[in-house]
Amino acid sequence: MNNLKLGVDVLSAHNLLPKDGQGSSSAFVELYFDGQKFRSTIKEKDLNPVWNESFYFNISDPSNLHYLTLEAYIYNNIKETNSRSFLGKACLTGNSFVPYSDAVVLHYPLEKRGLFSRVRGELGLKVYITDDPSIKSSTPIPAAESLHAKDPSVTHTHGQTIPNSATRDRVESRHTFHHLPNPKHQLNEHQHHPPAPSITHHMPKYEVDEMKSEPQPAKLVRVYSEASSQPVDYALKETSPYLGGGRVVGGRVIHGDKTASTYDLVERMYFLYVRVVKAHELPAMDVTGSLDPFVEVKIGNYKGITKHFEKKQNPEWNQVFAFSRDRMQASVLEVVIKDKDLIKDDFVGIVRFDINEVPLRVPPDSPLAPEWYRLENKKGEKIKGELMLAVWIGTQADEAFSDAWHSDAATPVDSTPAVSAVLRSKVYHAPRLWYVRVNVVEAQDLVPTEKNRFPDVYVKAHIGHQVLKTRPCQARTLNAIWNEDLLFVAPEPFEDHLVLTVEDRVAPGKDEIIGRVIIPLSAVEKRADDRIIHSRWFNLEKAVSVDVDQLKKEKFSSRIHLRVCLDGGYHVLDESTHYSSDLRPTAKQLWRPSIGVLELGILNAVGLHPMKTREGRGTSDTYCVAKYGQKWVRTRTLVDNLSPKYNEQYTWEVFDPATVLTVGVFDNSQLVEKSSNSSKDLKIGKVRIRISTLETGRIYTHSYPLLVLHPTGVKKMGELHLAIRFSCTSFANMLYLYSKPLLPKMHYVRPFAVMQLDMLRHQAVNIVAARLGRAEPPLRKEVVEYMSDVDSHLWSMRRSKANFFRIMTVFSGLFAVGKWFGDICMWKNPITTVLVHVLFLMLACFPELILPTVFLYMFLIGIWNFRYRPRYPPHMNTKISQAEAVHPDELDEEFDTFPTSRNPELVRMRYDRLRSVAGRIQTVVGDVATQGERFQALLSWRDPRATAIYITFCLVAALVLFVTPFQVIAALTGFWVMRHPRFRHRLPSVPINFFRRLPSRTDSML
Repeated sequence: MNNLKLGVDVLSAHNLLPKDGQGSSSAFVELYFDGQKFRSTIKEKDLNPVWNESFYFNISDPSNLHYLTLEAYIYNNIKETNSRSFLGKACLTGNSFVPYSDAVVLHYPLEKRGLFSRVRGELGLKVYITDDPSIKSSTPIPAAESLHAKDPSVTHTHGQTIPNSATRDRVESRHTFHHLPNPKHQLNEHQHHPPAPSITHHMPKYEVDEMKSEPQPAKLVRVYSEASSQPVDYALKETSPYLGGGRVVGGRVIHGDKTASTYDLVERMYFLYVRVVKAHELPAMDVTGSLDPFVEVKIGNYKGITKHFEKKQNPEWNQVFAFSRDRMQASVLEVVIKDKDLIKDDFVGIVRFDINEVPLRVPPDSPLAPEWYRLENKKGEKIKGELMLAVWIGTQADEAFSDAWHSDAATPVDSTPAVSAVLRSKVYHAPRLWYVRVNVVEAQDLVPTEKNRFPDVYVKAHIGHQVLKTRPCQARTLNAIWNEDLLFVAPEPFEDHLVLTVEDRVAPGKDEIIGRVIIPLSAVEKRADDRIIHSRWFNLEKAVSVDVDQLKKEKFSSRIHLRVCLDGGYHVLDESTHYSSDLRPTAKQLWRPSIGVLELGILNAVGLHPMKTREGRGTSDTYCVAKYGQKWVRTRTLVDNLSPKYNEQYTWEVFDPATVLTVGVFDNSQLVEKSSNSSKDLKIGKVRIRISTLETGRIYTHSYPLLVLHPTGVKKMGELHLAIRFSCTSFANMLYLYSKPLLPKMHYVRPFAVMQLDMLRHQAVNIVAARLGRAEPPLRKEVVEYMSDVDSHLWSMRRSKANFFRIMTVFSGLFAVGKWFGDICMWKNPITTVLVHVLFLMLACFPELILPTVFLYMFLIGIWNFRYRPRYPPHMNTKISQAEAVHPDELDEEFDTFPTSRNPELVRMRYDRLRSVAGRIQTVVGDVATQGERFQALLSWRDPRATAIYITFCLVAALVLFVTPFQVIAALTGFWVMRHPRFRHRLPSVPINFFRRLPSRTDSML
């Protein structure tokens, strides 16, 4: 029985709008959720009412919770007419509901009901999910009192008598996408009115599947930007592959057959699946009357082996083998049972299958039932013993695909289970991270170890491997005051404790512990806004062990005053802000509904550079990793293949279009059992794709060059073929996000310093890497750091040049306009100059046309550029990155470790070079400061004659501007600026000469 309930604590409201005509309101709250309606009590004549009432809603279908909405309406009760007036509302989506342990009180700003509604104030709610069977649901309001009976202008569908049909229809029309597609998907697709689904992860149906066929272009189209052109070999290539849904041409699908499933962004691959379940009544092979059985599945040159059992005649394996049909070199499948022996394995029995007779299974068919097969000897005669098998041909859409042993991922040596584990494809979820804020206020009654001196104390706090200290404070009254904030990163579940020690600096390099306190993070208060956290006093425990009797006698102890909280209103940055894949705050109550779904098909890689040698030839054992939000995915490792075909499809929910998907390719170095764990997986390259650059509903099929910067220069390591589709489920929500801040509110209310952000990001990456490294198979630390761009903040001469030229490119338009205006002033083209004079005279006479003209001009430029809009996602560009002609020494400096590991002479040369570059920057900054100080000197009387001249000019200008129309002044000024060269002088103008003579503070500089 389902005991899940949604609990809503209606606490209070603040600063409500007076609606009773006497400067007050009699407020009550009505709650609507899943066809249920509850009402609070009425608080008479109170603009800041306090209810402190709890309500519990039944959750009819927990799998639908993600799509339900809780709505809270505040009304003013009007006794005279027995009616009510609207004061405001608050809406909470289902993805913000959290368990009771994570729930915090949030004050929601009241929203309008319509365009002309007047609302103000906040409503304090605490919303949570509970499964406590002792809690009974609240008594709903009778249907006769429903909102729709009294207020027909409200058109919401959350009244008690109205089923939530709109939400249910939306859920029913959604597809299901996981790492492997749900086999029930196609069955539901062919039914016109399917029942309410019981799945937990819903994805939308895409209209792109129903687009009509178009003429097929060339199979390979090379596209690249002209403005930042680079070698053609480094450019993006558009392709037209045959995917599961048909052929993709220009982002549209041309249907290939009618059996296309939701696994439609990858090429369909066929595998021979063999499920070895168990055996019974196997014949005895040893003298002791037992055997150590294992199964060998063989077809052609490919062979898969199960684990063996010692002295067991009825073993159970339940293991699946998958053989790629493209590489089959035989027509007979042999399943052999053998007896494990030290010298040579003994033959027990065999079962043979003709490949042409194996049935084809296509989801949504149910899994093939295994059958018992009688064993045969080498001559084909039936012998004692049976083996339960299931043999079928399927695609990568089969649910057995992810956990199967794959022939194209077979290692060249006999693999152990540990080695086989690192070959499989897996989905990882990074832990939810919290910022821990520790405000160290003060300490009292400190007892130093030496009585003849005042203690010089500081507080050292650590969580796991993170250690921070406050500044030292000399406690002359045995009390110390710091009032400092220390910030940490902590993952869920909270395994580490917050440990604070108060230490006394007795001598340089010698510290003695006065006391310490240990605080479990699970007991720390959580907050999602900037409300004040109540402080607490903690007793400091002695660091050394003392006698129990002595401890009972001594009641006295030092104390420390702390304010500790878990800040859930921030987004914990674990990647570079330029490439963030998730911008949501930690507290789930603040999450907005998703705006769409991102689908990624990792098709194949071609032309990969060999990363290792095996048997005298170059080869690679590659796998791909994709990261978006908290979800990381890893494809299976394809062994000994420089052109691997992955054909795996994954999906993510998208909450913000200003996010980036990152896909990386790596070489697996963990395949040989004898290799040490310190051998790192080598990076081959990565691709970044910004979601906001993708058109909705279009399938992007491109081959991305894998460009990597090496100490010897930029190198192309191969090409990665991807298929990407972004489908928008709420276009209005997506447009609304463009008006919202990029980061959560707390980043602007209580911002962090730049140094704090860098330190916290470093700690967050280490935590994510440690947690994913403990998974099975582990996602190694070097992979997480490369995908998270952990070293993007380090100094690089190449990046500095690239950023400088980016700035020059941004201002190139202004420079071009300035050059064009200079040509106008110099009368290079008299006809154009005359036309500009006429246009300027019109604008001077009718200044109200200036802004409309500017905006209309930008509108026409945008319309003109629409035909030249990019048809492909942006990709790595070697010219923009200044990687084509970079100096080798600059590359060596970029790849140097931190701190440096180069010889002192080389470091000295680089330091001198950096000093020269910084000197030029220093000069430019000084020149800018000089111009600003000259502006200040106009009225500061630093130069009394110059200030007297300027204020006299200001007085004359004020009188002239008062009696002369502004249009005349503007026209005369424009004609003077654009005067003919015959009336110009080669020397600077009088205003420029006057400005350059003004004093600045350079004379005061040392």
